[in-house]
Amino acid sequence: MVEKYKSEKNQDDEYKSNLKDNLKENNLEDDEKSFTYTASQVIGNGSFGVVYQARVSETGEIVAIKKVFQDRRYKNRELSILIELDHPNVIKLRHYFYTPGDKPNDVFLNCVMDYIPDTLSRVVRQYSKSKTVFPKILTKIYSFQLLKALNYIQCLNICHRDVKPQNILIDSNNHVLKLCDCGSAKKLVKGEMNISYICSRYYRAPELIFGATEYTTQVDVWSVGCVIAEMILGCPLFPGESASDQLVEIIKILGTPNKTQILAMNPESNEFKFPVIKPYPWTKVFKKENQMDELFIDMFSTLMVYDPSIRSSPIQALQHPYFDDLKDSNTKLPNGKSLPKEIFEFSEIELKMYPTEIAKITGK
Repeated sequence: MVEKYKSEKNQDDEYKSNLKDNLKENNLEDDEKSFTYTASQVIGNGSFGVVYQARVSETGEIVAIKKVFQDRRYKNRELSILIELDHPNVIKLRHYFYTPGDKPNDVFLNCVMDYIPDTLSRVVRQYSKSKTVFPKILTKIYSFQLLKALNYIQCLNICHRDVKPQNILIDSNNHVLKLCDCGSAKKLVKGEMNISYICSRYYRAPELIFGATEYTTQVDVWSVGCVIAEMILGCPLFPGESASDQLVEIIKILGTPNKTQILAMNPESNEFKFPVIKPYPWTKVFKKENQMDELFIDMFSTLMVYDPSIRSSPIQALQHPYFDDLKDSNTKLPNGKSLPKEIFEFSEIELKMYPTEIAKITGK
C-alpha cells in the first residue's frame, strides 16, 4: 500500500476549510509545521487505530505515524501527554496533524514519531523460538532503561497503564529502549476516580484486579516486573485466561494476600476468601535460568509486591546494586560494543527531583 498524508498547511483551500471546521467542532488544534508523508505499510493496528511506516518527502526520513479516530464522546489525553514527553527512553512526538474521515464530521489525529522497527515482544520471541537464553546483559540494560522511562513519567504524575513488551521499542543497533503508546496513559489526580479495567491482562497489577479506582503510578511498576520476568522466561509470568484466573496465577507465586494487603490494594474491597497458599520462591520460578543471581532476585522481588506503597518505586529500583556493573566501563554488549550513552541520561525534572539518587545511580 502507498498513501500520501499531508499536514494541514500543504492542502488546498477547500480541504483546509473543511478540516478547520471539523477541528473547531471537535475543539482541536492543528500543528503549524508542514510536511508530506508517504505511508508504505501498516506496522501495527488495534482498537486504538493504525500505525503506518512512512517516508518524509522533505527529508527522506522514515517515521511511524499513529492514526487515531477522534471520538467526540471521549476526551483524548494521548496528544497532550505526548507533547509533554521528552526523555531518552520514551518515544518522542515529532509532529502531529489532523485529517478528515469519510464522513463529514470525522477527524483523525496523526502522531508522527521516530520509526524503531523492533519491539521487546519480538526480541523475546526470537530468543524463545531459537531456544537461546536471553543475554544477561540485555536483561539488565533493558530493565534499567525501562525503569528510567517509568521514573520519568512518574515525575510528571503520568500513569502509562499499558506497559507490556509490545509497547516497548528496541533499537537493535545500539540496544536503546523506548517506552511507547500512551493511548491508555493518564495524569493521575489524587482523589479522582480512575477505571480499574485497564492494562493488558498478563501485566495487570493486583490492585486493578481487586477493582481499585484510586490507584497510583505503582501499577506500572508491577507491569515492568512482569516484563522483566518475560525476558528471562520467554513467556508471560502470569498467563491468566480471565481476570479472576489472572489473580489465581499471581497467588500461585506470591501466595494468598492477607486482609491487610487486600485493603492496601483496595480499601473498598469486600471480604474475599481464598485458599491459603504459601509463596513460591522466585529462585524456583527462575531455576532453569542459570543467569539469575542473588542480586537480581533481590531487586526483582521488590517490584512484585501486593501492597503498592511497599512496592519499590522506579528510582529506588534504579539504585539497586544489581545495576552497579552498568557503570563499569568494561561492561560490554553481546557484540562487544560499549553500552549506549543514553543509559545514564536523565531529564531535567528527574535531576531536579532526585539529585542525590541520580548521583548514586550514575556514580557521578
